[in-house]
Amino acid sequence: MEIKNYKIEEKLISTTMANIYGLLMMIPVCIVFVTPFYLIWPDRLRQANFEELFARTFGQPTGVTSFFVIILIFLVSVVLHELIHGITWSLFTKNGFSSIRFGINWKMLMPYCHCKEPLLLRHYITGAIMPFILLGLVPTICAIFTGSFLLLVTGLIMTISAIGDFMIIALIRKYPGDTLVLDHPNEAGCYIYLRENG
Repeated sequence: MEIKNYKIEEKLISTTMANIYGLLMMIPVCIVFVTPFYLIWPDRLRQANFEELFARTFGQPTGVTSFFVIILIFLVSVVLHELIHGITWSLFTKNGFSSIRFGINWKMLMPYCHCKEPLLLRHYITGAIMPFILLGLVPTICAIFTGSFLLLVTGLIMTISAIGDFMIIALIRKYPGDTLVLDHPNEAGCYIYLRENG
């Protein structure tokens, strides 16, 4: 898509590298989030028992049921992640939610959200970071205040799931405020539209 008086740059991240960084970031993320939880609720963390946690949360599931519950929670969280991208970006588009497209990358077996309109840099970044805020940061803060181990685990998983979003933000945050950003339709990344002089 060409826009008059703008030059285009493609900014992509490797999904393989995003997964590797996600694994590497598990340790620092756990330190940052688990440390305050442990300082306030040391007994909750020491006595954390996943079997007991599932029993309290979902009744008395069998091992097979627990496995499917974990898968279901993960799938719902991933779908919510993409939905939050779409809802947030739609607030800044001319055509609203009709400019948002959802699909599944069958190669990676992952759902995705694509915004078909270019957005101002700050609007694109807002939509990119919002799943982390709502699904990662908020549950973790609530966990620290309430002592909920389930919320802590959910916040940790969804924070690590947002690593790819942070990688894209890191690629584009240095650009000027009047930069336009168009979400890439097929890859993890975007197109940057820089205003040409004159």
